[in-house]
Amino acid sequence: MKRFTRVNLLLLLAVLVLAVAPVALGLGSGEEPFTGADALAEQAIVADHPDYEPWFAPIYQPPSGEVESALFALQAALGAGFLGYYFGVARTRQRLRNTAAEQPRA
Repeated sequence: MKRFTRVNLLLLLAVLVLAVAPVALGLGSGEEPFTGADALAEQAIVADHPDYEPWFAPIYQPPSGEVESALFALQAALGAGFLGYYFGVARTRQRLRNTAAEQPRA
């Protein structure tokens, strides 16, 4: 097995452990155990300053949490697709350069 294959498999295993371990171990607390940082910050602000009013309102408020999650997943998928495409193009260009440099010139 190649060195890079082993490293990639170990990295994949590490990502899976980091993603599954909190759920499997039951970490987190409250009604929504894995809320985002925005929700936790809002709770802390409201607890410290009950009369606080936000300066801005959202441009678009999704009709439900499911729609919000779907839009977030779509955003993540588009970003991952863009990065994957970019790195694939960069790798192909580098391979073509290496191939062109190895070939004798006429």
